[in-house]
Amino acid sequence: MLKRKIETYLSAWKQSEDRKPLVIKGVRQCGKTYIVKKFASEYYDEVVYMNFILEPDKRAAFTGNLDVETIILNLSALIPGSRFVSGKTCIILDEIQECKEARTALKSFQIDGRFDVIATGSLLGVKGYGRHEKKSKEAEGENSVPVGYETIVEMYPLDFEEFLWANGVGDKVIDTVKSCFENESVVPDGIHKAMMDLLYRYIIVGGLPEVVNCFLETKNIELIYNKQRTLIAEYEEDMVKYAEDSDKPHIRECFESIPKQLAKENKKFQYSVVKKGGRASQYMGSIQWLEDAGIAERCYNTTNTELPLSGNSIKDCFKVYTTDIGVLMGMLDYGTQADILKGNLLGYKGAIFENLMADFLCKSGQKLYYFQKESGLEIDFLVRYKGECVLLEVKAKSGRAKSVATVLKNKDVYHVNNAIKLGQYNVGRAGEVLTIPLYMGFLIRDKLAELIIPDVDLNSLMD
Repeated sequence: MLKRKIETYLSAWKQSEDRKPLVIKGVRQCGKTYIVKKFASEYYDEVVYMNFILEPDKRAAFTGNLDVETIILNLSALIPGSRFVSGKTCIILDEIQECKEARTALKSFQIDGRFDVIATGSLLGVKGYGRHEKKSKEAEGENSVPVGYETIVEMYPLDFEEFLWANGVGDKVIDTVKSCFENESVVPDGIHKAMMDLLYRYIIVGGLPEVVNCFLETKNIELIYNKQRTLIAEYEEDMVKYAEDSDKPHIRECFESIPKQLAKENKKFQYSVVKKGGRASQYMGSIQWLEDAGIAERCYNTTNTELPLSGNSIKDCFKVYTTDIGVLMGMLDYGTQADILKGNLLGYKGAIFENLMADFLCKSGQKLYYFQKESGLEIDFLVRYKGECVLLEVKAKSGRAKSVATVLKNKDVYHVNNAIKLGQYNVGRAGEVLTIPLYMGFLIRDKLAELIIPDVDLNSLMD
């Protein structure tokens, strides 16, 4: 049984007096159904579950009137033995993207207030609510998304900390690693070696629960790889099933080009790498589809190294990473996993380590940014950390980061004071550069201090 961080969120949601219907979105096979069913069975006397993909007949409950009484009456007829007890029943609407009327009905459940509702969706961003279908709906004056009557939360595959839990690493060890990061102190040798070993296992396995369970049960690289390939095949089937006809071949071509894009020295996404003569007009919607499905994430170049990063991003200049490192590994040749464990991988290791950092950032809810100039200066990632823009450089091998040194040396131009370099070494500091082991990448996030806005004397504003 895999421990997931979203369980804490679900518990807090249940205790909130003004909770709204909850919509959990995330890439297919990231563990949404399992966690929601487990949570509901522990916290509610009655659970009413339906999956709109496996049980398309359940959509009939949401035809006609969408008031709660009618829906409950319909569900009672469709699900023998179901019981609806005010305050004690949780209704789970799995794969809700397959029933737009059920999504609309969340407003009715929120207003009614007798039952808690949790919906999950793998492709909420691309099916039923995509840009083309939404346009037609607006033309009809309809809106299937109950704005203001639901709470949406993103769920990802296991992050590295959850992977550590799955491997039996206790909080005491993880707290030690966190303390060493925060205090910039060396990690004890025994813990450091074990964490590096686990990091390499995380790289080849990733965080998709089915693959993680296969790893825990078998430790067999071939079986792990086959699981990854099966899940990737399911993603590609979704591309064919749910995309518009004109986009179907382009989405798959974009997806399959990601390993080749990352192999280039200049990792900027190039449409000519997808297909000879490829143009942005052909493929831009395809990349958006992959993002909406939670499979990939764009990392935008910025005009400068200043906050806010989103405001300085260049929308047509970006790299593309898989949101889960295991997906990238499943797209590479069989045997790459063994090469990583043995340290035999050469040039492509840098691309893998960069995608690992993208995995860490994405799963902590951060957007991805980098900095590159035509002069050759390039910074792998820019992040907001401790309230300022900080450089991140991911090194596949030890060595100087020339671009980092250039940026830090020219503060009047770049306005950056600190950098973090991640690699296969322990914690250390050299002036403005903090060096940390790769496995600490999951700890890099900005902890915003609580801001208390002082009261304003409104009378004084009238003077």
